Amino acid sequence: MTLAAGPLSQPEPMRASLSACPACVAAPSAERLAQMAQPTSARLMLSVPLAHCAVCISTLERAMAAVPGVTSARLNLTLKRISVEAAPSVTADTLIAAAASAGYEAHELDPGLLSSTETDRQGRDLLMRLGVAFFSMMNIMLLSVAVWSGAEDATRDMFHWISAVIALPTVVFSGQPFFKSAWRSLRAGRLGMDVPISLALILASSISLFETWMSGHHAYFDAAVMLTFFLLLGRYLDHRTRAVARSAAEELAALEVPRATVLRDGAETVVSITEVAVGDLVRVRPGGRMPVDGVVTEGTSELDRSLLTGESLPVYAGIGSIVSAGEVNLTGPLTLRVTAAGKDSSLHRMADLVAVAESARTKYTSLAERAAALYSPLVHILSFAAFGFWMWKTGGDLRYAVNISAAVLIITCPCALGLAVPAVVTSASGRLFRKGLLIKQGTALERLAEVDTVVFDKTGTLTMGTPELTNMAAHPSTATEVAYALASASSHPLAMALASAARSAGLRPERVEDIREVPGYGVEGIWKGTRVRLGRAEWCGGQGLDVTATYLCTGSGTPRAFTFADRLRPGAETAIAALKAQGMTIRLISGDAPGAVRDLADRLGITDWTAGALPAEKAQTVAQLTAAGHKVLMVGDGLNDTAALAGAHVSISPASALDAARVASDIVLLGQDMAPIADAVRIAGQATKRIQENFGISALYNVVAVPLALVGLATPLAAALAMSLSSITVSLNALRLK
Repeated sequence: MTLAAGPLSQPEPMRASLSACPACVAAPSAERLAQMAQPTSARLMLSVPLAHCAVCISTLERAMAAVPGVTSARLNLTLKRISVEAAPSVTADTLIAAAASAGYEAHELDPGLLSSTETDRQGRDLLMRLGVAFFSMMNIMLLSVAVWSGAEDATRDMFHWISAVIALPTVVFSGQPFFKSAWRSLRAGRLGMDVPISLALILASSISLFETWMSGHHAYFDAAVMLTFFLLLGRYLDHRTRAVARSAAEELAALEVPRATVLRDGAETVVSITEVAVGDLVRVRPGGRMPVDGVVTEGTSELDRSLLTGESLPVYAGIGSIVSAGEVNLTGPLTLRVTAAGKDSSLHRMADLVAVAESARTKYTSLAERAAALYSPLVHILSFAAFGFWMWKTGGDLRYAVNISAAVLIITCPCALGLAVPAVVTSASGRLFRKGLLIKQGTALERLAEVDTVVFDKTGTLTMGTPELTNMAAHPSTATEVAYALASASSHPLAMALASAARSAGLRPERVEDIREVPGYGVEGIWKGTRVRLGRAEWCGGQGLDVTATYLCTGSGTPRAFTFADRLRPGAETAIAALKAQGMTIRLISGDAPGAVRDLADRLGITDWTAGALPAEKAQTVAQLTAAGHKVLMVGDGLNDTAALAGAHVSISPASALDAARVASDIVLLGQDMAPIADAVRIAGQATKRIQENFGISALYNVVAVPLALVGLATPLAAALAMSLSSITVSLNALRLK
C-alpha cells in the first residue's frame, strides 16, 4: 500500500536491510567489505623484516616484478610488508626466493600470527645491542681519560689495547644490523644505505687499531663505539616513532585471533586458526574475540563491533546472526558455524585491502624513490672524492682523510628522504581508521587533500533512510491515537514511523474495528461508527502537500496531514558545518521529492540542492563540476550513485551502502557517524603539508650537513648524530597529524 500522498511524495526506495537498531545496519560491514573486490589475480603478502630504507623499496619491488606472473608489487616500509599481485601459479616460495636473491629475508604472512610480533622482536633486539654499546662506550671513555690526561709509551699503549679488546667485539656485535644488511646488499650487487654506514664503522675501528699497533699517540676506539651507539640509538628511536604511527592495516591485523576452540565429536579442541575449515563449529566464550566469520547456531549474547564499525552500542546476537572475525563476544557463550577463516576472513581481507592502499605509489612516493636511487651511488663518490682530496691536501694524513671519508659516508645517508612519505601515509591512515574510515585506494589521501567541492546524496547518506514524524504536536491526541490504531495494522515505513512516534509519546491506540488494508491507498476501519482512513490524500478526499506525508480522514471531514522527514544520519550537521568552515562548496543531489530535499537542505544549511535527479544526471553534474576545474568529493550509497562515485575525484560511501557503491568508492565509512568525513578532508590536507615539510627537512639537512662533512667540520660521531636526528625528526613530524 502507499500512505504517502501527492505527486511529490515518492521517496527513494527503502532498503530491506533497515533495522530498528542503527548498529545492526552497519554490523555486517566487515563481511560485505570483504566482497568489495574479487581480483582476477591472487594477492600474496610477505613480511620483509630487514627492509628499512628507500633503496630497499625499489630493490625489492624490482625483484618481485622480475618474477614471471607478477603484475605489481608494493612495499610498505613502515609495516615492512610487501604486497604482490600475481597469477595464481605464482607461489610464496617463488617470491621468497626472489627476495633472497636480492639480499632480503622474507616470510609469508600467517593470518594466525599477530603482525606486531615481528616488530616487537626487532625492537628488543635493537635495544639489547644498544645496551651493550652503551656499557662498552662508558668503560672505554673511562680508559681514555688516562690517555688524554697524559699517559705515555707503554702505559698509553696498554690502555689502547684494553680499549681495543672491549671496542672491537662491541662494534662487531652491536653493529650487526648494519653489517648484515650491507653484506646482503653487496651479495645482491647493489649499494644499500647500510653499506656506507658499515664502511664508516670499519674505517673508524681500523684506523684506531692501526694507531694502536703503531704505538700512535691517539686511538679512537671510544669514537668507534660511540658511533655505533648513536647509530643504533637513531635506528631504535626511529623504530619506536614509526610504531607509534600504527597503521590501519596493522590495527586490523592485531584483531586476528591465532587460535580457535573447535567442537569435534562433541569435545572442545583448541587449534591454530590455519586448521579451521568452513563448516566447522567454533565455540566463543564471553570476553573472547571472534576468530572466524560465521553464523550463530547456538546461544545468545551481545557483540562489541566498535573496532570494525565505529558503533559503541552493543549489538544483540542470536541464532542465525552473522558475525565477523574481530568482533568481541560480551555476555554469553556462542557457537558458530564457520563461513570463512584465516586468509579468507573478512577481517584479513580488510587488512590486506588497507595495506595495499597504504603502499600505493603517489607522486610524492615516486619523487622520494627517484631521489634516493640517485643518492646511493653519489654517497660513495663523494666519500672517495673527499678521501682523495684530503690525502692530497694534508700531505698523506691517512687518519684525517679516513675520518672525513667516514663522516661523509654516514651523513649523506638519505634515510630521512626514504621515510618522508610512508611515515605520514601510515600515520594518517591509522588516524582515519580510528575515526571509522577505511581507505581502499592508496592515492585517495592525496586526492582528498585537493578537494574543493563536496557532493552529497540524500537518502541513506545524509539520512538513515527511515522516516520520522515531524508534526505530532499539531494534532489532537485523539486524532493521533486513531491514526496510531490504523498505522499499527500496516508494515508501510510511514505507518511504522507514525506508530513508533505515538508509542514513544506514551499514547494508546483508539479502538478501531474492521481494519483492512487497501493496496496502493492505505488503511481504513470503523471508529465509533464512523469510517476512518489513513493513507493517500486523494483517497481521503484532500489535496496532497509538497512533502512526504500520510493523511487521516474521519468521515467527510478535512484530512489531517501527518508529515515526515527522513531521519538525519548522526554527525551529518557536524560534518556539513565543518566542511563549510574548511572552505568547501557543498551540494545536495537527490532523486527524492523536492519538498523532502528542500526540508533536508534547510535543516543542514545547504543552499545548492537538486531534487528528482536520475543516476545519469548525478554523474553529469559531477562531470560538469570536474570540467569546470573543481576537485569533487562524492558521498553516496545507492546504485544510482555508482556512476557519480566512479567519476568523482575521490569518493566515500557508508559501509551500509550497496555493494556496487562500495566498490566504486575510494573510502568506506564504517560507522553511522558522518562527522569523520570532515576529519578526513582536514587530515588529508595536513598529510600533504607534512609530506612537503618532510621533503623540506630532508633537503635542508643535506644542504647544510653534506658541505660540513666535506670540509672536515663534522666528525663521524657528529655525522651519526645528525643522520639519526634527521630520520627521527621526519618520523616525529608525521605524528603531528591531528
